[in-house]
Amino acid sequence: MNEPLVEKIANALLYEGYMLYPYRASALKNRMRWNFGVLHPWGAPASEMQTEVLVESGSGCELRARVRFLWFGDTAGEEPEEREIELEGCPAVCSEALPGGGLAAAGMTAEPAGEGLLRVRVRVRNETPDAAWDITRRSMLSTHTILTVRGGAFVSLIDPPDAYREAAAACRNVGTWPVLAGSEGQRDTMLSSPIILYDYPRVAPESPGDWFDGAEIEELLALRTLTLSDAEKAEIRAGGPRARAVLERAEALPAEQLMKLHGAVRELRPEAGVPDVGDRVRLRPRKRADIFDLALEGKIAIVQAVEQDYEGSLHVAVTVEDDPGREWGEMRQPGHRFFFGLEEVEPMG
Repeated sequence: MNEPLVEKIANALLYEGYMLYPYRASALKNRMRWNFGVLHPWGAPASEMQTEVLVESGSGCELRARVRFLWFGDTAGEEPEEREIELEGCPAVCSEALPGGGLAAAGMTAEPAGEGLLRVRVRVRNETPDAAWDITRRSMLSTHTILTVRGGAFVSLIDPPDAYREAAAACRNVGTWPVLAGSEGQRDTMLSSPIILYDYPRVAPESPGDWFDGAEIEELLALRTLTLSDAEKAEIRAGGPRARAVLERAEALPAEQLMKLHGAVRELRPEAGVPDVGDRVRLRPRKRADIFDLALEGKIAIVQAVEQDYEGSLHVAVTVEDDPGREWGEMRQPGHRFFFGLEEVEPMG
């Protein structure tokens, strides 16, 4: 198990939706928590979560599960507690008393699902009595489960081997989505979360820290945070430590780190006729889509990047050699950075 890698993605899930831009507690969307994986008090809808996964089991197979969530209770303040319930072996049952009269319960069982195959089930529920006041403070927030195994191997439910497809389809997951976690190829850890992920999820290495808005673009969040007024920033600084950390991180973010948030190419195999970054090319626009195509005809440019769109087409990003604002293009600013198809750039040799 690559524990640091698993913990990093699990912690990102734990605080997803915890505080949204503009990160002020007075903002309308921050007056109510937007966490995923909310288990309401017992008796209310969505008070229970179930994970079912498959394990190729050998002799001496040992199973462990950690259920993690955030809890407010009725204590003063706006910062929730990180809580965890541990389950070891099968069957295993555990109940934990929570501050403010809360009660969380979890159980783990295993049953045969075929030769050498186990179906492991983890059930989590909020047994806290319902109350008329703020339901959020009596709800388990961002609930997710980390399962580990020794002497066995988990089976991907997204892409199971043909022999296990029927058994995988029979697994019933309620309010959660289990995926393999850790280093690519390892099968000793499963992360079951309320957010749909692929097997072996990662936090992008370019990310400088938590932003809590996973559906947003970090570059935009950083730039927007910097445009907040002094009064708004003062409110954030006087608030909770996590929102304050977002503001301080945005203000201290160096230009080169901000540039990394603009995007990254993970893998691009070299192809014949594809220029390299730094190559000099002559522009031969063919689409005549706008005035720039006419103005840049025949200009010499420097390749800044070769990027691929969702349809697989390649685009060459360039800055014009004699552009007095070329440095702005190198900083990926509009008006000084242009995109052309491969057929529209002519290598200078």
